[in-house]
Amino acid sequence: MTPFANARHLVRARDWLVELEPAASDAARIAALTHDCERAFPGGPQWSPDQAPDDRAYRDAHAQRSADIVAAWLRGERAPEPLVGEVVELVRLHEWGGSPTADLVQAADSLSFLEVNGDLFEEWIAEGRCSPERALEQFRWMSSRLRIDRARPLAAPLLAAVESRLSA
Repeated sequence: MTPFANARHLVRARDWLVELEPAASDAARIAALTHDCERAFPGGPQWSPDQAPDDRAYRDAHAQRSADIVAAWLRGERAPEPLVGEVVELVRLHEWGGSPTADLVQAADSLSFLEVNGDLFEEWIAEGRCSPERALEQFRWMSSRLRIDRARPLAAPLLAAVESRLSA
């Protein structure tokens, strides 16, 4: 298997999680590191740059498939079932949040997205896969969905930097 093309996003999501909550649980850390893992396996839900950023059907299918893959992997590693359950729930909720810990994972995902995905969208713009306006819509949505107040000041400069890049 080839390495996951956006692995840096996953690692940085874990880093942002720990910055937001230094005492984050093992379950939250694992969830941050694996929340988008389904994208590394063929056959998943398809996303295209012209979909709405908040496409609920796509995002729910993506999160559930990632949760299923993580559950199988953790069980294969003989992880304790309570840990498996916690990680699966956090991965399943990573797009929308919904509990204090899920909100942290969602914020970490958003912060990492804002930080590392500018290059990807610049590529898509250059290839004609999306417009600069559509790319900016995605980044602005990722910033606006933050449910953790202390994440907003961290997101602001990241969003400003990507807006500057994609508007140029």
